Amino acid sequence: MPDDSLRIALLVYRGNPHSGGQGVYTRYLARELTELGHRVTVFSGQPWPILDAGVGFVPVPSLDLYRASDPFRVPRLREFRSKVDALEFALMCTAGFPEPRTFSLRVRRALAERRGEFDVVHDNQTFGRALLGVMDDGWPVLGTCHHPITVDRRLDLAHAQGLKRQVTLRRWYGFVEMQKRVARRFPRIVTVSHSSKNHIVEQMGVEPEKLAVVPIGADHTHFRPRPDVVRVPGRIMTTASSDVPMKGLSPLLEALAKLRVEHPDAHLVVVGRLRDDSPVASTLASLGLSSCVTFASGVSDDRLVELYAEAQVAVVPSLYEGFSLPAVEAMACGVPLVATTGGALPEVVGTSGETGLLVEPNDPGELAMAIGRLLDDRDLSARLSAAGRARVLERFTWQACAATTAEHYRWVIDHQRLAAAS
Repeated sequence: MPDDSLRIALLVYRGNPHSGGQGVYTRYLARELTELGHRVTVFSGQPWPILDAGVGFVPVPSLDLYRASDPFRVPRLREFRSKVDALEFALMCTAGFPEPRTFSLRVRRALAERRGEFDVVHDNQTFGRALLGVMDDGWPVLGTCHHPITVDRRLDLAHAQGLKRQVTLRRWYGFVEMQKRVARRFPRIVTVSHSSKNHIVEQMGVEPEKLAVVPIGADHTHFRPRPDVVRVPGRIMTTASSDVPMKGLSPLLEALAKLRVEHPDAHLVVVGRLRDDSPVASTLASLGLSSCVTFASGVSDDRLVELYAEAQVAVVPSLYEGFSLPAVEAMACGVPLVATTGGALPEVVGTSGETGLLVEPNDPGELAMAIGRLLDDRDLSARLSAAGRARVLERFTWQACAATTAEHYRWVIDHQRLAAAS
């Protein structure tokens, strides 16, 4: 290992890339830090992460109460092996989401058994209460907050129908107040955009000087144009790894219904899974779109690139994004992009109109017009394709993200050393 290399414990309570942006961040940050000569060990709960060669892994198993094949499951008695297991199940039974809290308890114990093996601990959006104990144990700790979950809570509550649903959601998001208290104690938090930084300050009460903006990126060597793949006429693609109102899938479906009046071949591929209780199913039926919308879940990275290559237009219809990996991946693949102005999307896509078209969130009419414009104008689509890829190569790569993050590790280590000496 190089003399200036670091030994990094990277924590993520749900590690799989198909579970959302935290898993993608974990995989590619760990890979690029390793390429820089650092030693990275990922501590993760289920679903397990996908990691590249050279990255270490320590499983921190939970009861896996929300597994895709059996969500909100009741574990067998022999599965309970600790008080933390009992706490996790009890919180789920009262409609709470226990994983950030219980993962932090388990990972503190796991780290205590490895004193001297790591130089720094990097928490990826857990902000569980026991991480304050990790700091008390003497570990230099840095956190990543992709965006404050207060935004998710606000948007979910705004779309909730009925008092029972409102009460259930408030209970589910009970962990948010814990995250706010814990985040305020971290010496340094990195976030992915200036939009997220502003919202973390406003909604979580974190002091601005503790926050640093480190944009994330795309694996531009894998997410790339595929001229050998033929674009499918009328194909529109979007990614919604979590079927929640914040991702804006319902406005996109309304836009598709409007679009098909003049573009009858328009159809949508959604990379993601439709929840059994999702209102999107009834929206599909009421709009008569069931035959022209396809959901693709659990696709491989290779297939994801092929899906981008087959699309004439990629859309990010989100009401809010702290960053938006799907936008960067689409641009890296050279797919003409339509996105909303929700959250950090203008930072990512650019506001000039030269790398993507921006519309207001939750406006099906504007979405339909922008998508139709790209379906009709090949020259504009070609310009956006080239400019979008160039923007990614210039601004949004995992190599740059890893190098800058390592600088913040060193700051946290020095901060901890000075605090211990004083």
